[in-house]
Amino acid sequence: MTEERPPIEQLRRGKYEKPSASPDKGNCFRLTRVGDWIGVQDDKEYTTTPVDKRTTLGFTIAELEAFLISAKAGEFDHLIA
Repeated sequence: MTEERPPIEQLRRGKYEKPSASPDKGNCFRLTRVGDWIGVQDDKEYTTTPVDKRTTLGFTIAELEAFLISAKAGEFDHLIA
């Protein structure tokens, strides 16, 4: 069972991956997985901010999956148009 709160310190130290379709200018995000949690970090902070100071968001796999399904369905298109 997933903990109620994300393990932010563990997520901060995760091995982050950048999406292959993202631009090289640092205008993207990176993801990592620690147990049942997905960590999200800003690509700009990843290269300029010490690991223990990076802004890190934690989501359950189910939460991230629900977001991706909604994004693929176009639910957020009005925000970027």
